[in-house]
Amino acid sequence: MRILLVEDDALLGDGLKAGLSQSGFAVDWLRDGEAAVTALTTERFAAVVLDLGLPRRDGLSVLQWLRGRGDPTPVLVLTARDQLEDKVRGLDLGADDYVLKPFDLDEVAARLRALMRRAHGKSAPLLKLGDIELDPAARSVTQRGQPVDLTGREFDLLHVLLQSSGHVLTRRMLEEQLYTWDEGVGSNALEVHVHHLRRKLGNDVIRTVRGVGYMAAPPT
Repeated sequence: MRILLVEDDALLGDGLKAGLSQSGFAVDWLRDGEAAVTALTTERFAAVVLDLGLPRRDGLSVLQWLRGRGDPTPVLVLTARDQLEDKVRGLDLGADDYVLKPFDLDEVAARLRALMRRAHGKSAPLLKLGDIELDPAARSVTQRGQPVDLTGREFDLLHVLLQSSGHVLTRRMLEEQLYTWDEGVGSNALEVHVHHLRRKLGNDVIRTVRGVGYMAAPPT
């Protein structure tokens, strides 16, 4: 799942990007609030990790702008322990959660997964479709109780589809959730991944909606 990290501290930002990438997130990293506004105007992200003390435009201003335009993207605020007033204001302005600096990377990843579950109306940590079960935290998939060996990209694609099970996702929507700015996207890369998932899980797991996109739906 693709997230936007907005953090101006180079050391902290580099560590967050590396750690969250290892946890399976596709991370785009920006260092100031104005750049974040531009990105959020033109791109779609599964969640935002937002520092408050940003140059050019502070995090609270970015958050207020985001919610003011009716954008429900989950936002996880990063705040120092002595910034209680900013933490309260951030929550009042529409932040979904916060973590205190210094923080544990595993906690940040877990909080992001929880925010994304809630954003898709899911309460259980596991995603299920028929006899398929996907565990986002362990990055594992089983079918009829047996492990299924997927590549990282295949797992991410299945994760995105299962989170929106029953809804059609366009090619653009899927690519926005799977690829960062640093990654090139081949013209038929998505179709190749869909083909591999069908070969491993069965042809009826992912349905093609001609002229629109793909959807995951339980067998009829």
